[in-house]
Amino acid sequence: MAYDDGFRRTEAVQAVTARVLGSTGAELTAVFVPAEGGGDLQLAEMVGGSGVPYGLPTRYPLSGASPVATAFRTGVALWLSPAELAAYGADGSPLAAGTAPWNGAGTPPPEVSLAVLPLGGETRRLGCLVVVEPAAEAFDADRRHLLELHAAQVAAGLEAVGARVMARTERRSLLGPGLDTLRGGAFTLLLRTGRMTADRLVLELFGIAPEQFDGRVETLLAHTAPDDAPALMSIVEPGGLPVAGQQLSIRIRRTNGELRWLSLRCRVLVDTDGAPERVLGVVADASYLRPTADEVSVVQRLSTALAGATTVRDVSRVVVATLRLPLAARRVAVAELEADRLVVSVLDPPEPSDWPAVWRAEWRSEWPDTSCQSMPTLESVLRSGHVALWPRGAALEPGLADLGPGGLAVLPLPAEGRIVGVCLLGWDEEHAFGPEERSLLTATAGLVGQALVRAHALDAGHELATMLQRSLLPRKLPTLPGGVAVARYLPATMGLEVGGDWYDVIPLADGHVALVIGDVEGHSAGAATIMGQMRTAIRAYAVEGHPPDVVVSHANRLLLGMETDLFATCCYVDLDMEEGIAWFVRAGHLPPLLRLPDGSTEALRIEGGPPLGVSAEGEYPLTEVGLAAGTVLVLLTDGLAESAALPLDEGIGRVRAALAAADPADAGRLADELLGGAKRRDDDVALLVLRYDGMRVRPTRVRWAVWRLPDAVMHARRFTARTLRSWGVTDEVDVALLVVSELVTNAIAHTQGEVRLDLTLAADRLRVAVNDASPRAPAKPASVDWEATGGRGLLLVEAMSASWGSVPLSGGKQVWSEISLPPGERPGTAGGAAGPDAPADGGEVR
Repeated sequence: MAYDDGFRRTEAVQAVTARVLGSTGAELTAVFVPAEGGGDLQLAEMVGGSGVPYGLPTRYPLSGASPVATAFRTGVALWLSPAELAAYGADGSPLAAGTAPWNGAGTPPPEVSLAVLPLGGETRRLGCLVVVEPAAEAFDADRRHLLELHAAQVAAGLEAVGARVMARTERRSLLGPGLDTLRGGAFTLLLRTGRMTADRLVLELFGIAPEQFDGRVETLLAHTAPDDAPALMSIVEPGGLPVAGQQLSIRIRRTNGELRWLSLRCRVLVDTDGAPERVLGVVADASYLRPTADEVSVVQRLSTALAGATTVRDVSRVVVATLRLPLAARRVAVAELEADRLVVSVLDPPEPSDWPAVWRAEWRSEWPDTSCQSMPTLESVLRSGHVALWPRGAALEPGLADLGPGGLAVLPLPAEGRIVGVCLLGWDEEHAFGPEERSLLTATAGLVGQALVRAHALDAGHELATMLQRSLLPRKLPTLPGGVAVARYLPATMGLEVGGDWYDVIPLADGHVALVIGDVEGHSAGAATIMGQMRTAIRAYAVEGHPPDVVVSHANRLLLGMETDLFATCCYVDLDMEEGIAWFVRAGHLPPLLRLPDGSTEALRIEGGPPLGVSAEGEYPLTEVGLAAGTVLVLLTDGLAESAALPLDEGIGRVRAALAAADPADAGRLADELLGGAKRRDDDVALLVLRYDGMRVRPTRVRWAVWRLPDAVMHARRFTARTLRSWGVTDEVDVALLVVSELVTNAIAHTQGEVRLDLTLAADRLRVAVNDASPRAPAKPASVDWEATGGRGLLLVEAMSASWGSVPLSGGKQVWSEISLPPGERPGTAGGAAGPDAPADGGEVR
């Protein structure tokens, strides 16, 4: 039966036949949806009714008293018997006394029953499902259960395809393409015997000929994908059934090899004793829930592409290329799991600005490398091993919430009984996760996990080199008073992805910091090994307190003594963060670049020496440069400024142009802009950027040579007391005097030679340091007998200090203690200078 009512239908709606809504088994079935404007319910499609002398109106006013309008408004299904139905006229409205029923022609209506089931929930009513049946087949309890399941299935389809149509036509009253996929069939399962009766449509969906079905559940299970068989078996165990109204998704393999998604809705009926007796269910095609890509084709394309991926990077790129567009995800990240750390292999988009601030803070190389402990929710998901989906507004830590503000999916990647990695997909706009999408993501996770394991087996050399490189570079740069340091490292994209470039930031005594960048000759695991040794050696020489030229000379002699023919270039900078004075030493390396506060740039002219490991007679002169607040210092390796197609001078010019154009307010973004967008690199790249801000409140320091006299500790205490009094420090004087007593006593009693006491007052702490000529570090006793006369000194220092420690110095060591000051403690004189009596005992104030 067709109607020409002026209602615009798509070709898919017009093509609906009895196999669609007629699958309910009723004589006539119809779907009504809200018409444009919202005043009426409009007939979208009707199936059946051929050869019967009645029909249904094409519209029902929402304000009327018809069964359809009433069910839509109240959300309660109506089951009308022939007698109840006879009270309504042809337009569905109640008849007045003496008026002819149903068809308005004076002929009594046929003996039929009418069911009206609302579609959708309270928050969004989608329409009504209307079913007409002969009175002899009135709606008994089982029939009502099955029709309610059919209504839930139709509502899910309307919600899915309706969103697509509204996005394309902006017509809320249209059903849209794909309505014919709502067809489904019903089955009944006897739990006691396991016997099943299934209609023709159920068997057709499973690809089973009616004559081949033996009524056993196992026959259906044989056509189910192995991963989804437990979900289908759950209907045999009522305790494992989904919550009422929830949709269960399964995949079946048809005889022609086609993989197909089906949805299952079921209801458990109990006997008179309350024990589960039967399961009524509806099975339908679920392909409509994937409007932009078919799950089968996505999985097949992914499987085919992964078969040709031979490295971890290749696997990750395949995942991004296959999933991002079909899922319309804004961000996709693929990372491996190494111990408790996530090692990212691919991000899409690759720009750091597209990722959360927590991720950008860990961007020390081409991709972030962060600890799972910083994201406890992610860590929990990886432990469970199950796909996790969070909608918009979920309470997550910033590292995850900012990754997908509109929705976030986390896919643990399993292989060989363990989790080998994770894939994260984030959406900016609100994203609704359907059950089929969860199934697709689960299937994807298994494929990717196995591919990662295969890639590791094929790429063991690459993995070893990458882990070596990562372990040799600093994991995190220190926080600097008066400046911000950031670093970037990019491996080469040609050949072995490991090299000899390195960087380091080393906090030193008296507010100094050492900045180091270097490059070992070659591009191999051997170069990376030498790089690690040189970085460790230079750090050790610097911490000992050697001047910059001595540090580099020691490193040169060390490399000459190694069993290698490799040499290294290096640039070492000792920067006084208080005064802004920097001392540069260059060993065959590129000159540093400066961006001055006015935005101009320059390449510093620094007299240099030969590369390390070339000549034992090499000299490394010092060059002093003053830095004004707001200056940006850039140290780089030649991989950034030189290549086979780019001369060095031209490359330096490009870096300087990018440095001049960048905004120094965000040092991390500035470093990213200096790296540029080159995807292919013949050499690895190291970059170290320091923005020097200057110190608003400079620490005040005083030094005093301790006299080796019987009452040396008393003099040291008096000097400390006078100095703290002149600085205006009062609350922690007793603590400071106790620490000075213990440290000076240990130095006098256990060492020979000069002993020096250093006091440093910063805005929130007091540092007490004692230098002596013994290289032997102090040993804190594990336990002290109460009758012992010594051994408690360091325990007292530890108890009284916010922190304490010992560092080696050239020819000796320094034992230090830091004491926290209350917020009100500040230097009491302008410029932080000590009072007139502070240096009375031979101290030196600077």
